[in-house]
Amino acid sequence: MSALPEGFAEIAEDFHALGPKDRLQLLLEFSNGLPALPERYADHPELLEPVPECQSPIFLITEVDGEGRDAIARLFFSAPPEAPTTRGFAGILAEALDGRTVGEVLDTPDAVTAELGLAEVVSPLRLRGMSGMLGRIKRQLREKAGV
Repeated sequence: MSALPEGFAEIAEDFHALGPKDRLQLLLEFSNGLPALPERYADHPELLEPVPECQSPIFLITEVDGEGRDAIARLFFSAPPEAPTTRGFAGILAEALDGRTVGEVLDTPDAVTAELGLAEVVSPLRLRGMSGMLGRIKRQLREKAGV
């Protein structure tokens, strides 16, 4: 887990310290902890990008404070409460990556979702949804930060 960014390494350690049933509970806690959209996006959902890889509807948008790899990345998600797995994945990404530099986010391995120990309790199709979110986040940040 040493190749994981600090935020993800801590989250992965938390998941690996638990049995399968408790991992699902922790995922639900991340779902409940997903921050609400700021009003500027809640009032304009058309600004958010859909993530079709997810089985449940989820939308995201990034912001960048600064330029280049040292800019600060901000992540925002919209997912319905009746989609706790998808919300949980978004919550993990928000906790691990929001407020980090663009470079740190871009350096996050694409296979980070496999490092969380959720493959035993969540279908591969759902894990691909989280990978889809990460891919869109990275693309948006590259475009917005000019890297």
